[in-house]
Amino acid sequence: MKIKRQKQAKKSITFYKYNFSFRQPFQVLLDGTFCQAALKNKIQIKEQLPKYLMGEVHLCTTNCALKELESLPKELYGAKLILQRFQIRNCQHTKEALPASQCLLSMLGETNPHHYFIATQDQELTTALKKIPGVPLLYIILNTIVLDKPSASTLKHVEAVQQGGIVSSFQQKSLQSLKEKQGLGKDGEEKRGKKRKRKSNNPNPLSCLKKKTKPMQQQPKKTEGEKKKRSRHKKRKIAGGEAAAVNSNPTTA
Repeated sequence: MKIKRQKQAKKSITFYKYNFSFRQPFQVLLDGTFCQAALKNKIQIKEQLPKYLMGEVHLCTTNCALKELESLPKELYGAKLILQRFQIRNCQHTKEALPASQCLLSMLGETNPHHYFIATQDQELTTALKKIPGVPLLYIILNTIVLDKPSASTLKHVEAVQQGGIVSSFQQKSLQSLKEKQGLGKDGEEKRGKKRKRKSNNPNPLSCLKKKTKPMQQQPKKTEGEKKKRSRHKKRKIAGGEAAAVNSNPTTA
């Protein structure tokens, strides 16, 4: 039975991921009735919900739900202590608190844009939530947490989207991003961007520096002794020089 219930939950989560862009961490809005049922059946919400939904979960509530538990008898004091541990989402009923059922309905609006899961045991609230497409419902039955199947209005909405009669929020975002990339506005008109003026950048101070001229290498000065070097010419020795000298100057005996 547990395996079958887990498979059904996985199938429903995949349905909401594909058709309504639900992503982790899943946001679960709880009211006092769900916390009271969990306390009565000894269910650890923080431990069991992430396992059942097979992902990271953010548990949250509203100020109206907390104030409603404060006004009820002391028998629900334990449910109040559990609900106080969760994150509080800001609702618009700061001046005068509303019943938890009305407050949760106002948090969803007509399309559940923030992708909330609703955990409640309130039958009237459950009936009203099933009229809003794309709202996953959690409740406790036979000491276990159960994710309800997609409602008739949810299935009808998905069918209309597939036939092209309705554009889903995910498709609207993708179309808008595509138009922005192509330079088109919301109405399909081309955007004319203003030409950006180039800033007159100051010249680089390093480029303004004068180039350093390399000093000419001076040749070492010649000393006086080096200047007055004599060019010595070797005298060629003439063979038979003495005999030639004698012939040129003959003496008489």
